[in-house]
Amino acid sequence: MSISSSGNRREFLSAGMKLAAAGTLLSAGFSRSANAAEACAPSHAAQVDATHYLLRNVRLEEAFIRKADVITGTRTGLYDIEVNAGDIAAIHSAGISSNLPAWDAAGHILLPATRDMHIHLDKTFYGEGWRAPLPRHSVIDMIHQEEQILPELVPMSEIRAEKLIGLLQSKGSTTARSHCNIDPISKLQGLEHLQQAIEHHRADFSAEIVAFPQHGLLRSHVEGMMREAMKMGANYVGGLDPTNVDGAMEKSLDAMFSIALDFAKPIDIHLHETEPHGVAAIRYMLKTVRDNPQLKGKVTISHAFALGTLQGKELDAMIEQLKEQQFSIATTVPIGRVIMPLPQLRAAGVPVWSGTDTIADHWQPFGSGSMLEKANVYAQLYRGPDEFSLSRALGIATNEVLPLNPQGEQQWPKAQDKATMMLVNASCSAEAVAHVAPVVATFHNGKQVFGSLSKL
Repeated sequence: MSISSSGNRREFLSAGMKLAAAGTLLSAGFSRSANAAEACAPSHAAQVDATHYLLRNVRLEEAFIRKADVITGTRTGLYDIEVNAGDIAAIHSAGISSNLPAWDAAGHILLPATRDMHIHLDKTFYGEGWRAPLPRHSVIDMIHQEEQILPELVPMSEIRAEKLIGLLQSKGSTTARSHCNIDPISKLQGLEHLQQAIEHHRADFSAEIVAFPQHGLLRSHVEGMMREAMKMGANYVGGLDPTNVDGAMEKSLDAMFSIALDFAKPIDIHLHETEPHGVAAIRYMLKTVRDNPQLKGKVTISHAFALGTLQGKELDAMIEQLKEQQFSIATTVPIGRVIMPLPQLRAAGVPVWSGTDTIADHWQPFGSGSMLEKANVYAQLYRGPDEFSLSRALGIATNEVLPLNPQGEQQWPKAQDKATMMLVNASCSAEAVAHVAPVVATFHNGKQVFGSLSKL
C-alpha cells in the first residue's frame, strides 16, 4: 500500500494504533491488576527479595554495528549486574564467581525504566470492567460530563489509582507526573486520595502531582482551592486552555503564574488550543517567564497543539524561544490531524516527554500504560524505521536516558546509576521499540516491582 501524504499516513496509522492499544489492554486483563500476569510465570520463578544481589545473564548494548558507515544493527553482550542498596554497584563479565544471591535475566535486554510524564491517576474506570466514553463535541462538553461522573469516581479514586500504578509498573514505568483534579465537585478529596495511593507505593514508585483545574481556573472559581492544594504538598501548578475554557487568556495565565510565584512551584499547563489564541498563549507565557527569571526552566506545556500550526521561520523562532526559557513539552504523541514538531523540538534541545494522559476513563479508552508504545508511535509518525532512529525514539520514554550515545558509545548503565530499569524480551532497544516488546521485569531503585525471574 502506498501512503502518498503525511495526512493520509496519519489516518492510516490512527486506525491501526487504536486497534493495537485496545488489544494491549485486553491482553493485560482489563478488569484485573496488571501484576496478576505474574501468575503465568514458571513455578520456580520468584521476585528479587534482597538488597544486595546479582542479576546474571543480562544483555547490554555495547555499540552500533556499521556497514559502509551505515548503522545496520546493535552489538550486545551478556553481563552480570551487581545491585546494592538501590544502585548499580558494578557491571561484571558474565559468570563471575560470587556468593551473592542471584537471579537469572535469561538474556533479556536491560533498558532504563520508562517515565509516564502526563497521566491522570486520580480518575479512571480501570480495573472495573469495560466502559466506553460518551459522545462529545468540545472540552466544555467533557467538563459537563465529568461533573456528572465525579461523584461516582472520587470515592474509589485511591483504589483505582493503585491499580493504575500496578499497570504502569508492568509496562516498565516507575516514575510518573500525575495531574489531579481540583474542581468544585472533587474539591481537595481527590488530591488526598492520590497522595495516599502514592504514599502506599513510596518504596516502588515515584510520582509528582500537578494540581489541575480541570473545569477551568477562572470558570470554576478554584484559585483558592489551588492555593490550598499547594499547601497540601502538590508539586506543580496546573492550568487549562485559558481562552477556550476560561474565556480570558491573560487573566487566566496571570492567575496561574501568581500561584506559582507565591509558592515557588513549577507549572504544567494543559494547552489544547489550536486556534491563533493558542499560539498567543504560548507567547504570553514566554513573555511572563522572561519578565520573571525565577520561572525559567519551570514551565511545562502539555499537549501544546498550537505548535503544530506553525511552520518555517515562525516555528524555528518559537522553538528557539522555548529553548531559551527552558520550557519543556509533555506529549501523548498525537496521531490526529495536528502534526506536532516533536523531532524539531528534540533536535533543538527542548525536553520532550511522553505520557499516557488517560487510561480507560470518560475522556479516552485507548491508553495502554506503555511508554514503549509511545516510542513506537513516535517512530512510525516521524518515519524512523532504521536501527539508529528506533534506538533514539526510546528517549522520549526515558527522559533521553539511552544505552548508547549517538556515536554508539556505551553510556548506560554505569556503576552508581540508580537501579531503576526494566528487562525486556528483545535483542536491543530498537527491537523493543519496533515491536513494543513485553516487559519481563521492572525495578525501582533496585527493588523488583513487577515480574518473576528464576533464582539461581
